[in-house]
Amino acid sequence: MKFFLVASWFCSASAFTAPSVGNTRFSTSMASTATTSLSRPSLVEHSTPIKEGETIPNTTFKTRTRIESEEENPFDWKDITSEEFFKGKRTVVFSLPGAFTPTCSNTHLPGYEAAYEEMKSLGIDEVYCISVNDAFVMRQWGLAQGLEEDKTVGGLGFSQVKLIPDGAAMFTRGMGMSATWEEERGFGERSWRYAAIIDDMKVEKLFIEGGGVSQDYGPDPFEVSDSGTVLEYLKSKA
Repeated sequence: MKFFLVASWFCSASAFTAPSVGNTRFSTSMASTATTSLSRPSLVEHSTPIKEGETIPNTTFKTRTRIESEEENPFDWKDITSEEFFKGKRTVVFSLPGAFTPTCSNTHLPGYEAAYEEMKSLGIDEVYCISVNDAFVMRQWGLAQGLEEDKTVGGLGFSQVKLIPDGAAMFTRGMGMSATWEEERGFGERSWRYAAIIDDMKVEKLFIEGGGVSQDYGPDPFEVSDSGTVLEYLKSKA
């Protein structure tokens, strides 16, 4: 009985006490295992990409919408669902690891902004950029990128490519694109880099970098989710 109580206490402590350098109760391997388990998506399906032909997840995005106000920050919270963004529309979506990061800022977003009108002429209703960042970060990133801000009341932020905040990674998990770069970049949960054509809530075409989601991956592949590749596909279907 005494042995059981001691074992039970030890298991409870190991489950709820974070390992630290000065904590001699935990070996290096145990600490490593604990850290790894905390930094990975909680369910396998969160990192198993959705397939072409499947329906995208209907999640709720916490956005900021412009209101009538003379204040410096004339916005209020607005919940927008996936259905409101995608239902009844044929859209281009591209997702990336993070706002303000090099490839995302230097090439990925600028490429789609430049191709926006051409994509619209090829039967696309809207172009969305999704990142696991909050609405405040996404707006500041757009401004830093020089995107034209939509200042109409009820506007979705910017006039061309719309920046959608997936701050809690709910949509990203539902798409099976959840990834972390803990050791490589100190990132928490983010989105794997990909692009997709979504037609009325269904995946028409997927462009996933590296062919699938990897965890704590060193390279940052950017070969198939760029605007040029998506344009080529749209032209082939026009």
